[in-house]
Amino acid sequence: MRLLLDTCSFIWITTDASELSGRARELFADPNNEIFLSSVSVWEIAVKNQLGRLPLPASPEVFVPYQRELHGIQSLPLDEESCLQLLRLPQIHHDPFDRMLVCQAIAQSLSIVTPDPLVTQYPIRCIW
Repeated sequence: MRLLLDTCSFIWITTDASELSGRARELFADPNNEIFLSSVSVWEIAVKNQLGRLPLPASPEVFVPYQRELHGIQSLPLDEESCLQLLRLPQIHHDPFDRMLVCQAIAQSLSIVTPDPLVTQYPIRCIW
């Protein structure tokens, strides 16, 4: 399975937070699954950290690549096809970061690991 972590799922996985669902933990631990972190989530982490809304044990430029490498998470760049998918996306969710993750999931045939109930309303597979 090809899984795209939303931002909070990435943070919860890397910090072993209790908020992470058992199903998400199980899928993340399965070596047969490909796990991705979008550059969109990296942008969100940087923005929220800079605003003081997401404290991290290290700066985002250290924390994100270190945690991705440590946990075997692949980087997913934002590509043109995913950006253009936005034109076909219904206006369900108003968070631009989450909307781009949905676009990437559609364009790249990924399942999103997210607890966000609004994301589940899009025509993608959501796991939590």
